[in-house]
Amino acid sequence: MSFWVIVRISLKALSRNKIRSVLTMLGIIIGVGAVIAMVSVGQGAQRQVQEEIAAMGTNTLMVWTGSMRSMGVRGGTGTMNTLTAEDFEAMVYECPAVKAVSPSASTMGQVVFGDQNWSTRVEGYNEQLPALRNWNIVQGSFFDESHVKTAARVAVLGQTVVNQLFGGSDPVGQTIRIKNLPFRVLGVLDKKGFNAWGRDQDDTIMVPYTTVQKKFQGGVLYVQSGMVGAASARATYAAQEQITALLRQRHRLGPFQDDDFTVRNLSEIAETAEATNRIMTTLLASIAAVSLLVGGIGIMNIMLVAVSERTREIGIRMAIGARPGHVRVQFLSESIVLCVCGGILGLALGVGGSVGISQFLGWPTLISPNSIVISIIFSGAIGIFFGYYPAHKAAGLDPIEALRYE
Repeated sequence: MSFWVIVRISLKALSRNKIRSVLTMLGIIIGVGAVIAMVSVGQGAQRQVQEEIAAMGTNTLMVWTGSMRSMGVRGGTGTMNTLTAEDFEAMVYECPAVKAVSPSASTMGQVVFGDQNWSTRVEGYNEQLPALRNWNIVQGSFFDESHVKTAARVAVLGQTVVNQLFGGSDPVGQTIRIKNLPFRVLGVLDKKGFNAWGRDQDDTIMVPYTTVQKKFQGGVLYVQSGMVGAASARATYAAQEQITALLRQRHRLGPFQDDDFTVRNLSEIAETAEATNRIMTTLLASIAAVSLLVGGIGIMNIMLVAVSERTREIGIRMAIGARPGHVRVQFLSESIVLCVCGGILGLALGVGGSVGISQFLGWPTLISPNSIVISIIFSGAIGIFFGYYPAHKAAGLDPIEALRYE
């Protein structure tokens, strides 16, 4: 018999007891739907983490001041005042794996324009920041090297600040007041949105880091932190080693002294986050796959019942010339058809569930074509695995005994 004839006969046999067939498929439907939904949630979370890391900048390392120790009490990262702008300039010239740097200094400030005001972060960087963080300018321009050298009172605004202070008007060229000091608006940053920790990245004002040091921090010479751009993704680890060696040398640290700075490789954070998400995705998919196995056991049970109910039919088929292989293929095909039909319905359930999770719960989801294909193939494999024994049992019946069966 041809493939389509076998499928048609299987569908006809299954349609004799529609309710039982649907209930039998239910385990497969739920299993496939759960696998697809859980994998989409896991991969959605993984994609969100990747986007957050990319939003912080490609091939980027973060350098912070170290922890101050006083009377045995450690103050935590950022409490020492040992990093300077000259340290970051030296990285460009003495670390081959480093291509760009930006010292950083920040403060909180009340911003006023006209009769509107807003409290936000004032972040100081140099002119390399847009390239380091992949942050485009949608209006106007970013400040340049001359603004940094002269500690100019110029600012580039995030979208949230623009919305709060200017509404629908153009902010470029306008003068705002930050902590009662006038600043000229040079440009507007592209929208970044919220990061994975719930922080609004657009609620910020960018100014030269020298301006923060001189106008808001009393003329301090040290910087709180900085960003470093490596030449490539692979070069981030070499850059981390080179920066560590350079800063230890510049800060005159002995062999047994702890670092008075911290270098954090964002590639390591991304890899750790991805590994964690992969583990969670695998765990969720494995738990959901248990229902597929339970559904397969249910199919084996129903097929064994079908063999008992159709024993006389099997005897008649064998009496008119059907071979054991024909009977085996018939019952095996019914099991496979049950599982594949359940897999298709489960696919629709899983896709619908993923969309519902994204819309109603706000969780990021990503429906992977691979998970869909694997789920359908796995459901068919379950049909073969759990349907083989009942099919083999049917093929092994004695035709004479089967004909006598009532």
